[in-house]
Amino acid sequence: MSRLAGKTAIVTGGAKGIGMHYSRALAKEGARVMIADIEDGSALAKSICEECGAEAATSMVSDVSDEAAVKALVAETVKRLGRIDILVNNAALYAKLSPRNFDEWDVATWDRVMAINVRGPWLMVRHVSPHMIAQKGGKIVNIGSGTVYKGVPRMLPYVVSKGAITAMTRSLSRELGQHGINVNTLTPGYILSETGLENSKHVEEERMPVRNSRAFKRDAYPQDLIGALIFLVSSDSDFVTGQSVVVDGGSVNN
Repeated sequence: MSRLAGKTAIVTGGAKGIGMHYSRALAKEGARVMIADIEDGSALAKSICEECGAEAATSMVSDVSDEAAVKALVAETVKRLGRIDILVNNAALYAKLSPRNFDEWDVATWDRVMAINVRGPWLMVRHVSPHMIAQKGGKIVNIGSGTVYKGVPRMLPYVVSKGAITAMTRSLSRELGQHGINVNTLTPGYILSETGLENSKHVEEERMPVRNSRAFKRDAYPQDLIGALIFLVSSDSDFVTGQSVVVDGGSVNN
């Protein structure tokens, strides 16, 4: 039996890159998935429905940094799917950033990273959590980054934003635990996703050093994250909250 049968999920940034793999994996486990992204996710939703069933996925264009858009997304998800059991806060600004020294970042870029990567997940939790509280349970997975543990240079706003995600998870788990809501962070290492490979600067600076730092000396791909994701959104993790599950082949050892 599918572990997520009867559940509904929102995946932000779910139309492309790693998020696309999250959306597909949740549907394969039986969840009905709302694919939320600034990109049009309708083609992916159609593909998932063809593979997993006519109502397996739907999509909506949405910007998580915009509170009005978040409210509309949550309302439309409840309208189409009836409830919200799972939230995967995956949307983030990363692949389009060009590495640079800490004092070379402009304020506008810094603020945009924080708006999407920090305010966005908070807004999603703010407006999804009332539905989970009413249901007396839910699973929230914030997507972090192994860069937080390493202090990776030349990507300061991104690393800072993901450090905030780790802190957010810990605090939210305390506040939402009384309502039976699990809040955890899935923390990938450097993943060779479709969108990541489109940015040669990231690949050039990060791929080989990260691979060499791992216990498993190989590249990591989105499929490597799926087992941990399904664990965190299924009943298997009912007594796990406030944690950061690092999936990076042993690069971070803390």
